[in-house]
Amino acid sequence: MNNNIIKIKYAVVGFATTLIVACNTNHKIINSTAYDNPFEKKVDSVLKLMTLEEKLGQLNLPSSGDITTGASQSSDIAKKIQEGKVGGLFNIKKVAKIREVQKIAVEKSRLGIPLIFGMDVIHGYETTFPIPLGLSSSWDMDLIEKTAQMAAKEATADGINWTFSPMVDISRDPRWGRVSEGAGEDVFLGSKIAAAMVKGYQQDDLSRNNTMLACVKHFALYGAPEAGRDYNTVDMSRIRMYNEYLPPYKAAIDAGVESVMVSFNEIDGVPATGNKWLLTDLLRKDWGFNGFVVTDYTGIEEMTYHGVGDLQQVSAQALKAGSDMDMVAEGFLGTLKKSVAGGKVSMDDIDKAVKRILTAKFKLGLFDDPYKYCDLSRPEKDIFTDENRAFARKVGAESMVLLKNENNVLPLKKSGTIALVGPLANTAVNMAGTWSVATKQDKSNPLLEGLKTVVGKDATILYAKGSNIDYDLEYEKRVTMFGKTIPRDGRTDKQLLDEALVIAKQSDVIVAALGEPAEMSGECSSVTNLQIPQVQKDLLQALLETGKPVVLVLFTGRPLAIVQENQKVPAILNVWFPGSEAGLAISDVLFGDVNPSGKLTATWPMNVGQVPVFYNHKNTGRPLGNKEGKFEKFKSNYIDVRNEPLYPFGYGLSYTNFQYSTLNLSSNTMSTGGSITVSVDVTNTGAFEGKEVVQLYVRDVVGSVTRPVKELKGFKKVLLKQGETKTISFQITENDLKFYNSNLDFIAEPGTFQVFVGTNSDTNLMKTFELIANNN
Repeated sequence: MNNNIIKIKYAVVGFATTLIVACNTNHKIINSTAYDNPFEKKVDSVLKLMTLEEKLGQLNLPSSGDITTGASQSSDIAKKIQEGKVGGLFNIKKVAKIREVQKIAVEKSRLGIPLIFGMDVIHGYETTFPIPLGLSSSWDMDLIEKTAQMAAKEATADGINWTFSPMVDISRDPRWGRVSEGAGEDVFLGSKIAAAMVKGYQQDDLSRNNTMLACVKHFALYGAPEAGRDYNTVDMSRIRMYNEYLPPYKAAIDAGVESVMVSFNEIDGVPATGNKWLLTDLLRKDWGFNGFVVTDYTGIEEMTYHGVGDLQQVSAQALKAGSDMDMVAEGFLGTLKKSVAGGKVSMDDIDKAVKRILTAKFKLGLFDDPYKYCDLSRPEKDIFTDENRAFARKVGAESMVLLKNENNVLPLKKSGTIALVGPLANTAVNMAGTWSVATKQDKSNPLLEGLKTVVGKDATILYAKGSNIDYDLEYEKRVTMFGKTIPRDGRTDKQLLDEALVIAKQSDVIVAALGEPAEMSGECSSVTNLQIPQVQKDLLQALLETGKPVVLVLFTGRPLAIVQENQKVPAILNVWFPGSEAGLAISDVLFGDVNPSGKLTATWPMNVGQVPVFYNHKNTGRPLGNKEGKFEKFKSNYIDVRNEPLYPFGYGLSYTNFQYSTLNLSSNTMSTGGSITVSVDVTNTGAFEGKEVVQLYVRDVVGSVTRPVKELKGFKKVLLKQGETKTISFQITENDLKFYNSNLDFIAEPGTFQVFVGTNSDTNLMKTFELIANNN
């Protein structure tokens, strides 16, 4: 392209950029329901210049494919970019490479429209934080928001301006591998976390080069597949959708999220990618969303396997339903021109989608400066810094959940000899967990390194692998993919075990690092067995038989059924996958430099047969009548196991003890439109300073439709010194009592309500009040 054409092209696009620059140069995100698109005239001025092919190109989101630095000019993707057939790219990393590709779009395509660059920045970028299920266990919204803010700072320093996060799918089935990517089972907590993550990424100000577009996913209901099998059918009533699954998506919309990713599953028999009720009636009309919608990976093509039409048919259906950007499938690029000619799709349908994509690019400031995120000096200053890693270490420790601590085995002393045993004790590449695509896996610190660093010369650390992940090599390969292999060293299972027993007998205490490797949970990692692999169970049993105290450091991306371990092992610390600084963070907790304060955000079952099991269930007409959960014939229970889970929602111990007392309500009545204050005294009665997550639950005793036995409606994380008492207060408003009835009206019904406050969802400290209709 000669210089004259380039100058003409920039004059045209410059006109589009500056046409109304005097009207609005502020790129701050405004609530989508409160304004008309301030970029509309700019967008329209660009749209008028575009051919149909160029419009379809803006709706095309391929993976980066064969692009490599220095060879981008000759790649197939690069040719499409030059032809105006690409609107954005994902899975491309490193700022120099992104700058090179952006230069093709801006300087070699006819109109020079810049690309957006996306990536799955799920729980950190190169500095990686705990998996989202672990993050949620911190119950700390400021901390969670800061992790997203730091992830945005690192990712944008490397040229990326769009993340496919947060994932806010409610899930009550730990068989589903992607439970690791969400905030657990509760809609109230999940909604708070969704809003915190969006704010962290976007910071209400996309004009800055260290903020990025967030993308809430997977819209909708993806976390409730039949049999817990990924991509499987989802089928539920509208009343359940509105009360138990949709609110976290709505919370992200209300927080100003700029994009939405559609889920793979069907809703009411229609695939979400082509579901007009979901993407237009609910998302845009009812909720007022003005951003753009992107499909999931090959989501449009996959509609054909659902059996609703060929690629041309489903592409047209998806566009008209409200999907704006086609990830990878190229159904839009390859078929919509034919559909326009045949009258199946209108130019107005296409223009709506293109406008939404262009608007996002204007909001990011890419038309003003296409290289805004391509500062080559930023990576060294902003990515994987000592400051970021120190914060990751803090967050990792805050996310851990102490499940058991019999006879105060923990915290450990920094003295004597400690045996560290287990296949997860010295594997740096597994510490970040699933969906850590950008992390510096080889620079993560494993538990062995962390222990040695924290104890220094004060204690002796002996290490043995002890076992492989599983007896079955082929199964082990499936759960250690994507470079997260834990190499087998050629020895037999017995030789590995014997080595572990030798060092165990030389030690004062044994730390067993067991559980799941990183890719045993995550996408397409559904399971039917929720127990620790048998080879590791056998190792643990042998270690217990030495008579030495054993601490189980449990790695997992999902709730597990660890009944035997809970019965036999004196101390269990669930560490999830703590991220880049895993070894140091775990060691901080093991030795008491950090007092664990994490609380479970998903119920842990006794066995897989209880699944789904969750705290905010409804009563049946035949509930158990005894408080001990003992079997009763002709009641809703099992004959082989109690109804209660192993660990309830909100559960988590501390090295200290907390006592709850003096639960009070400011009034025993509340008028509609009013509020009451709930207060409770919490005392640290133990020997350590510690943090406690004080949890407030409400029960609507009588309703026009059946109501849950208990619902989380408030929580506060408080620090208490040894012997200190604090009075913790919550305000309950009418809005906290509202629910969707059978007509999908969002209402609070006058009547009796019970208020519970305690250390987890199993609390029985309770008061009652009446909601009274205000006739004024």
